[in-house]
Amino acid sequence: MTETASDNTTSVKSMDDIMALCKRRGFIYQASEIYGGVNGFWDYGPLGAQLKKNLRDAWWTDVVMKGCNGKLGPDGKPVSIVPLDSSIIQNPKVWEASGHVGGFNDPMVDCRETKSRYRADHILCMGVKGDDSGQIYAFIENDDKSFDGALKKLSKYKKADIAKDGVDICSFTDLGPDEIAITVGPDAKEVGTLTEPRAFNLMFKTVLGATGNAEDNGAYLRPETAQGIFINFKNVVDTTRVSVPFGIAQTGKAFRNEVTPRNFTFRSREFEQMEIEFFCHPDESKAWYTFWRDWRMAWWQELGLEGENLILREHDNDELAHYAKEGAGTADIEYMFPFTAPGYGELEGIADRTNFDLKQHAEHSKTKLDYFDNTRGELAKNGQPKGERYLPHVIEPSAGLDRGVLALLCEAYTPDENRPSGVFMKFHPRIAPIKAAVFPLVKKDGMPEIAEPLYNELRNRFGHLGTIEYDVKQSIGKRYARMDEAGCPFCFTIDSTTLEDQTVTVRHRDTLDQERIAIDKVGDFLAEKLGF
Repeated sequence: MTETASDNTTSVKSMDDIMALCKRRGFIYQASEIYGGVNGFWDYGPLGAQLKKNLRDAWWTDVVMKGCNGKLGPDGKPVSIVPLDSSIIQNPKVWEASGHVGGFNDPMVDCRETKSRYRADHILCMGVKGDDSGQIYAFIENDDKSFDGALKKLSKYKKADIAKDGVDICSFTDLGPDEIAITVGPDAKEVGTLTEPRAFNLMFKTVLGATGNAEDNGAYLRPETAQGIFINFKNVVDTTRVSVPFGIAQTGKAFRNEVTPRNFTFRSREFEQMEIEFFCHPDESKAWYTFWRDWRMAWWQELGLEGENLILREHDNDELAHYAKEGAGTADIEYMFPFTAPGYGELEGIADRTNFDLKQHAEHSKTKLDYFDNTRGELAKNGQPKGERYLPHVIEPSAGLDRGVLALLCEAYTPDENRPSGVFMKFHPRIAPIKAAVFPLVKKDGMPEIAEPLYNELRNRFGHLGTIEYDVKQSIGKRYARMDEAGCPFCFTIDSTTLEDQTVTVRHRDTLDQERIAIDKVGDFLAEKLGF
């Protein structure tokens, strides 16, 4: 966890610098900041809200409206996807059937000294190799500050040369009761203050009704959006003309009461998901799993997450979720964030959920959720299929919208000492929050009178895609610097030459190249660059 992948561009970026830019330029703020904030919750500022919307819209357009951008499925037919927007609060029985009430737990450990609580599987411990009688120092995984603190404590306790003797690191969950009794917690000074791991349910509870009580009127904020799709499977089939294979897609908020939210927006208590549940015949699930796994990886690459920072990792059998059977496909699309380097963090999961969820809800609700397929089955005397009734298998590509935004921010962050800003955000034009900026060189000589109509033209034509900026304040260099940090790909400047020949200067963000084009061609130029 202290190694640095020197050949990787992401690993040398500073997460502190990225977070500072996010605050400075209005991408992301701490929620309730003026009251000291609240851990695990974040607000998106003007640029962040637009960036998040652009990513959500790109997913919605490509998945739902264009059916995987027109890519044919393994059956050789267009991919059919319909949208859904399910409620955040459902009947509590939904979460009993899905297994969240009884099994949605993380192993937690408490510190009696500091009153802190940690995920047991996120705690590592260090001691000197071969020193079975020495103290053990706990630290939080992938947290350099916590690691350095534990190493400093160990160095003080063990007078020997730590570098020579070597440090033995293991998982806290691998310790026995006697070893826990001599462990020093991540923020503690005394030994033996950490408790043994115990289960902790991650769902947020709430109470329905003004006079309700938790026992009789208790409910939960949804911990995932998937179950809202499963319980509406029958409604969608009955009220639309879809037929298996088809998918239901939705985006929306989910809530998990993470005990140790950390790494900026990567692990939050309130987050947004982009999920697809794709229903198919059991015999075709393997082919559809491969289709979705490969297409989702290619989609993220098209938005600028590419190279060695993005990997596709298949799960081993011992990693499979409770809904997956051995041999069913499960893969994660992972990104190398600055705080995970040289390792990776999950961005999206693609899983063959078999028929687990539909079967659970059918049993618990006493509702038939099987599907009758009149294109299958034995042939009748007239030569037509008799039909087949079955519970479809489900392929689930589930992406984190907030994690996607964070990955795009980390990927785009590009230090450049040759620029006044010292950095620029190299967003793909499709997801850049500001699509273009119009600047009069000075606020006089008739330049604003030419710039404003151009600004209005571009705003009316491209405003549905993102912000068109107009700014007359400060020097042109400072305005360019602000746009670099905002990730604006193109700036159009009206100057003295414009007054003579009706051309404008186009500044390209990535290369700093400048060219002149006719002012009446600016709209078409931008449309071509944005892919519209």
